[in-house]
Amino acid sequence: MSDLPSFFVEMGGEPTVRRLIDRFYDLMDTLPRPLLCVRSIRRTWPPRATSCTGFLVGWLGGPQLYVERFGHPRLRARHLPFAIRERERDQWLLCMRRALDETVPDARLRAGILTPLVRLADHMRNQPE
Repeated sequence: MSDLPSFFVEMGGEPTVRRLIDRFYDLMDTLPRPLLCVRSIRRTWPPRATSCTGFLVGWLGGPQLYVERFGHPRLRARHLPFAIRERERDQWLLCMRRALDETVPDARLRAGILTPLVRLADHMRNQPE
């Protein structure tokens, strides 16, 4: 599922991924008004400890927790009920960048993780501007 096998171990494994996702969700819930469109999508997502953390653990090269529990991620299909335009993608990335900055001290590692996350986030867009 991932072409990033070393990142999971390098970043500290599942405890760091959990901290990253916890901070990511905290930012999505608390950043100011311009993030309201992402916040409305956020309210419909499953609990953070299940889907997003499990997906990211496997995507970064760790155990396939998401696949074991939910099956193939089918990310685009699972996100089709939500209008994801450039604005939503950018807001999601803003929160993810900040969470990475706060939880992964190594700048090289953060950049290595962020580059494919940007491609993934762009792939999730399903609405024209």
